[in-house]
Amino acid sequence: MTNFRCKFCDTKLEHTFVDLGLGPLVDAYVDADALDRMEPFFPLHAYVCHQCFLVQLPPAVRPDEMFIDYPYFSSVSTSWLEHARRYADEAIKQFGLGSTSRVKEIASNDGYLLQYFHAAGIPVLGIEPAANVAEIANAKGIPTVSRFFGLTTAEEVRTEHGAADLLIGNNVLAHVPERNDFIAGLKHLLAEDGVLTMEFPHLLRTMQENQFDQVFHEHFSYLSLVTVERMFSAHGLALFDVAELPTHGGSLRIYARHAERSEPAATPRLDALRAREQRFGLEDVVTYANFAERPKQVKHGLLTFLLKAKHEGKSVVGYGAAGKAAVLLNFCGIGVDFLDFIADLSPHKQGKYMPGVRIPIEPPEAIDKAKPDYVLILSWNLKDEIMQQLSHIRDWGGQFVLPIPETRIC
Repeated sequence: MTNFRCKFCDTKLEHTFVDLGLGPLVDAYVDADALDRMEPFFPLHAYVCHQCFLVQLPPAVRPDEMFIDYPYFSSVSTSWLEHARRYADEAIKQFGLGSTSRVKEIASNDGYLLQYFHAAGIPVLGIEPAANVAEIANAKGIPTVSRFFGLTTAEEVRTEHGAADLLIGNNVLAHVPERNDFIAGLKHLLAEDGVLTMEFPHLLRTMQENQFDQVFHEHFSYLSLVTVERMFSAHGLALFDVAELPTHGGSLRIYARHAERSEPAATPRLDALRAREQRFGLEDVVTYANFAERPKQVKHGLLTFLLKAKHEGKSVVGYGAAGKAAVLLNFCGIGVDFLDFIADLSPHKQGKYMPGVRIPIEPPEAIDKAKPDYVLILSWNLKDEIMQQLSHIRDWGGQFVLPIPETRIC
């Protein structure tokens, strides 16, 4: 029995969503000169609150231990940049943004999104906790302050830089341990007639497609529409629209305004998605309990494939040294006995080793030299981009393998 309580409604957490045992911090890549040192492992046991149905991972590590020197740079992915560009174009038109508007983004990373508003002559400000990433954004000409976001930061930023006509938060809500303080900050920083948009992986899709490898320590929450509506409503913010996106295996983009306002009016898409979540059972703890066994199916299928490949003398490498890769590999116990190396585009990861399993990370060119029989796509959310970049492996008979939602060769 756990002593943890829900970080939104303070209900005691009693119901397991998934228990993946112990795992390392997924972004704590190991340097070559540290291979003889121990790594800390922490519980990966996510719970669901039976009152508000927020799925959450009790904090094992403080955010300032994970996000100060952060190795993830959004601009590495060309498909993510295109996603950001399209959003900026749509938002500028939809909300009539111009040179007198203020656009602010929380967890703005390296300026991957704000650069498109900046290029359109719209004043921007990024709020990014990782100092190393904020420094890169500033060097690119995207004004960025390095702070963790909450009500105190919102008050300081509003005083120094004004309220936000468009306030953005992409893939940050899941990273926040103190949700009430964070959402209170959103409320304070949003201009009276401003619009807030946030994107996050959709819990419904996570469960439907067995994407358990999205459960790791940097993600404190796993979010559905019904739960996010409850959290925002408690702080005076009302959702008026929602869009379903293909990013990160299936995400939501929510649109919100101050609850005191009646415009923009709510769209039919909100009612439709609420109904779908209810039919799936996202307000029934039994639905969550049924998910708990599904990661084992992936583990068994992937290990069966890798054992067969090794027995046949085939070579296998991985692609994508992302957080989800670290979760999957550690949960399945896959090390260099199965994967020769993992290729990744990010120079900040190359030359290091995957947390826990200690598989070396190489630049993509290593694949051309090794000519493996199989490339296991660990960043499955970018599979189309990766398969296009590496399409030439078919010249030597190489094949791609996807592990989620089940192991399949393609």
